[in-house]
Amino acid sequence: MPQPTVVLVHGAFADAASFAPVVTELLSSGVTVRVPAVPNRSLLGDAEYIASVVRAIDGPVLLVGHSYGGAVITLAGAEDNVVGLVYLAGYVLEEGESLAELQGRFPDSPLATALVQTPYPGGVDITVDIEKFPSIFAADVDPALAAVLAVGQRPLAYAAFGEAAPVAAWKSKPSWGVVASSDTTINPDVERFGYERAGATVTEIDSSHLVMLSHPKEVADLIRTALAAVG
Repeated sequence: MPQPTVVLVHGAFADAASFAPVVTELLSSGVTVRVPAVPNRSLLGDAEYIASVVRAIDGPVLLVGHSYGGAVITLAGAEDNVVGLVYLAGYVLEEGESLAELQGRFPDSPLATALVQTPYPGGVDITVDIEKFPSIFAADVDPALAAVLAVGQRPLAYAAFGEAAPVAAWKSKPSWGVVASSDTTINPDVERFGYERAGATVTEIDSSHLVMLSHPKEVADLIRTALAAVG
């Protein structure tokens, strides 16, 4: 089997550029990488979009999802050519479960008091308060970069929180998960719970939520480990 293509799926309040250091690591070792822009409009719609990206790839795919992107790959990972799932500080949903239901099992993180709701035609967007973003989302990222990320957030539509997952790809695909143990965006216990339920191989990194920016080598090494296992 050819080496899988790695598809990196960003989460809420971030974009494809958040994977830049990991992409550099992977490309330097000859890994084929794709980093699509997630619409962040609805869980079901976002998952179908990523599934369409996966279907267009000729050959096997390893899906990597950060944060909300973890929920997205849990659905999109059901595509036939997906051979594995890697979660980075991510949400791992069960069939019939929503993000709000999974999050509601655990105490809120500091993010809960920093969310900003902004109406747009047809819905409401959620972002993180710009002043609080660096400390809550990117505490161990270079402060100058964190300030840039804070003002360039990709919002998540509020409706995405209430949509139930129709499928959980981890039931039939091997999975790996990174717990960001100093995460103040997602309660690390939410990450641990989802990974344990999925039977994932777990790595803990003392990191903020943006683990792929603050620890790109460790993240790339885990992705390479997953590639070796599925390839």
